[in-house]
Amino acid sequence: MPLNVWVLVAAQALAMCTAPFIVFIGSIQGRLLSPAPEYATLPVGLVVVGTVLAIKPATWLMERAGRKRVMLLGAFMGVLAAVLGALSSWQGSFMLLCIASVVGGTGLAVVHQYRFAAMESVPVNMAGSAAARVLLGGLVAAWLGPEVAAIGSGSREAFPFLTSWVGLAFVQAAAFVILGLGYKARGELVREAHSGGGRPLLEILRNPLVWAAISAAAVGYAVMSFIMTATPLSMTEVAGHDLDDAKRVIQLHIMAMYLPSLISGWLTRVVGIPLLMAAGLIAYLGCILLAASGISFHHYLGALLLLGVGWNFLFVGGTCLLPEGYHDAERFRIQGLNDMMVFGSQATAALSAGAVLSWMGWGGLVLIAVPFLVLHGILMAAWLIRSPSSAH
Repeated sequence: MPLNVWVLVAAQALAMCTAPFIVFIGSIQGRLLSPAPEYATLPVGLVVVGTVLAIKPATWLMERAGRKRVMLLGAFMGVLAAVLGALSSWQGSFMLLCIASVVGGTGLAVVHQYRFAAMESVPVNMAGSAAARVLLGGLVAAWLGPEVAAIGSGSREAFPFLTSWVGLAFVQAAAFVILGLGYKARGELVREAHSGGGRPLLEILRNPLVWAAISAAAVGYAVMSFIMTATPLSMTEVAGHDLDDAKRVIQLHIMAMYLPSLISGWLTRVVGIPLLMAAGLIAYLGCILLAASGISFHHYLGALLLLGVGWNFLFVGGTCLLPEGYHDAERFRIQGLNDMMVFGSQATAALSAGAVLSWMGWGGLVLIAVPFLVLHGILMAAWLIRSPSSAH
């Protein structure tokens, strides 16, 4: 793999820490600071809101200013989010915590574009492996983010999670340095720069392949976020597990999200994208059945491990399929639209998780995911029936 890909792996390992960091402590700190229990998961959901709001500006800027400058801006936003989070702990402000989450989400919007930058740094036949390789950086983030979050979680802390946010600021600053020194814009193998051009958007969206690609990532992210967001709160407030158990489950879940990237890019070439997506759906069904059957530590752990594997297969499959639906001149428009739909779905899921958990309980929450899996199955079938020659 070219140097650019390895730089993006390292930057992803650090910059992506914001996500597991806030997933782990966002609802817990939110419960401490929020005016009502129903708002406890709001900071976790607002991370995704920030991501959705920033996707279009990020891709617009990348098309005009280049990927590197925007990736540096994204890392800076990660530092700023950590500083605001520290201030929220210092002042006991739920509003500042929510603002920190939104700002952190804007930085993550840029991080999610790393996979496309990696795909553009390698020959076409290696694009899937490059995207999967970058996702491997999430393995480090899965461990590092919650560990940094746990620094300031002690019961004797005068300002809970203050030192956690300060630690996150240093992690994001390190990502900024790695990108600044290591990433080479000239290493991208894009044939030419485009500003606009290509087919009308409606014409592109008539292709069922595009909808199958978008739904794989959107349904995969929404279901994953819905269940994951509710897990720490369900474990600690409903099932009576301690904070360390919840941390362990989230860490192992996020590792399960990214560890399959060692082989998922290869699997897209060996077994094909449709079978990879089907395996993701089966893993999700297993997660739902296991989660609905009990609230022991091992029920949570097994369900969240299956959730992570299913997410990886659906997300990598959708990411690798999407470029088959657009021309080079259309890439920023379709990549931006894809991520807006993906993270818009995730935002809705994350924002509703706390309320649904309060109203329906853990068992009811996980069963809500089933119709969305059926939806993706229908869109996959439409793609394969209409375009059987592209199923590989």
